[in-house]
Amino acid sequence: MPLLPRLVSRFFLAFLLLSWWPALSYAVANPDLEKLQKPWNQLLQHHVTTDGRFNYEAMLDEETQLLDYLQSLRKVKPDPQTWSPDDTKAFWINTYNAAAASLILQYYPLASINDIRVKEIGGLKSPWEAPVVNVGGQVYSLNQIEREVLRNQFHDPRVHFALMYGAASCPPVLAEAYTGARLNEQLDAQAKRFLNDPAFNQLTPQQVQLSGLFEAYSAEFGPQAHVIEFVNRYALVPVLPTAKVEYLSFNWALNDRTGLSNSQALGKH
Repeated sequence: MPLLPRLVSRFFLAFLLLSWWPALSYAVANPDLEKLQKPWNQLLQHHVTTDGRFNYEAMLDEETQLLDYLQSLRKVKPDPQTWSPDDTKAFWINTYNAAAASLILQYYPLASINDIRVKEIGGLKSPWEAPVVNVGGQVYSLNQIEREVLRNQFHDPRVHFALMYGAASCPPVLAEAYTGARLNEQLDAQAKRFLNDPAFNQLTPQQVQLSGLFEAYSAEFGPQAHVIEFVNRYALVPVLPTAKVEYLSFNWALNDRTGLSNSQALGKH
């Protein structure tokens, strides 16, 4: 091959590799983060039931391991120089879920996470507004993680199928920690599992009854046409663009290992 075409070919190859490098690097597992998440991953494997509920009673025996894991987060600060966006997103989902589980364990047994009132100077705070976890020296509430970090930074409504709200109507809990290298795969699997489970959503071509999560976070899921488009990305039964959309009430009974019947979980507003 003449010199000039050969140089052009090499330059083009180098350009492609450089342009693909960020995407390739983001798909590679972060060993330090995997090590950090290992205790939480093990707790999930031990205490999440096959139908995605949480065995809080059994987890009480390993509460020390959970507290140690949360304590380790005090020394961690997400680093955009070495963490991919998916690493960061997965980290905050895991942090939210572990902090929510720990808060529930502190008051267990209880009927609903909404029954919790955390004593603070100046009064009592809800489980959503109370400071529950220290990350990198900064204390966060569950709402701060969800709204100020996950929502504002990533704009990914699938996150709501991954966060553990501690409720019977929340999506089934994944029995493993979220990881940056597999995050899109995990979030898509959660969306597909949740949307096609008749305990949470009822889908037909002409009519859909969706979880109250879609209504609560309508600003993120968008207008009805966008909601149907989103549903059709994961639905086993395609929904028509003209389908009637209704929203089901959200059952805040605790998502412990004792499940509810479909009729209990699907009460309408």
